Amino acid sequence: MDASATTPFSTLIRTASHEQHTEAENSSFMSDMLGGRLGVAAYRRYTEQLWFVYRALESASQALSADPVAGPFIRPELARTAHLERDLAHLGGSGWRAELRPLPSTAAYAARIEECTRAWPAGYVAHHYTRYLGDLSGGQIIRGTAEKTWGFERKGDGVRFYVFDGIGNPAAFKREYRELLDALPVDELEKQRVVEECRRAFALNTAVFGELGQEFPLSA
Repeated sequence: MDASATTPFSTLIRTASHEQHTEAENSSFMSDMLGGRLGVAAYRRYTEQLWFVYRALESASQALSADPVAGPFIRPELARTAHLERDLAHLGGSGWRAELRPLPSTAAYAARIEECTRAWPAGYVAHHYTRYLGDLSGGQIIRGTAEKTWGFERKGDGVRFYVFDGIGNPAAFKREYRELLDALPVDELEKQRVVEECRRAFALNTAVFGELGQEFPLSA
């Protein structure tokens, strides 16, 4: 029997995308930011890019809420757009929207999410998984770094994107999320397509980090 047919899908999708996930985490921009070697302007620019990504993810939430494949993953306690907007107002003042501009890689990333939203709910799940489970896990490291490096109030304005007040037990929530992945109502071929889309999502994210790294190189 094919091992992939007996391996829980949540395990399959995690292991199959491990290389791309590691590449994204180890990008020079993310390493420099987590190392406290970049200024708050770089953090703000990164947060601006997240706004475009999450607007694409969450603008379709209502339309997808009744979908048998994507619907179970639409959870209001995950929604991040309003939190991002509060952080951006803190970082950029009341006129923050006027200065928003997506990097080309960010525009491509958001466009792919929107494409999946319109035509492929299972593909949307791949993007949902790579973003939100990352926020609940590694995102907390970014929050801690931001608080320490740039003096944001703990879990306050500037880092609210990383604060999930509606999730009392993140470990239990992630376990339930993985159970949803394991129960994804699609066949094995479609699951393989979802895995490939997950890899693509990480690659799109890595491209954003690459452009941010070009915009904020470390001084010699």
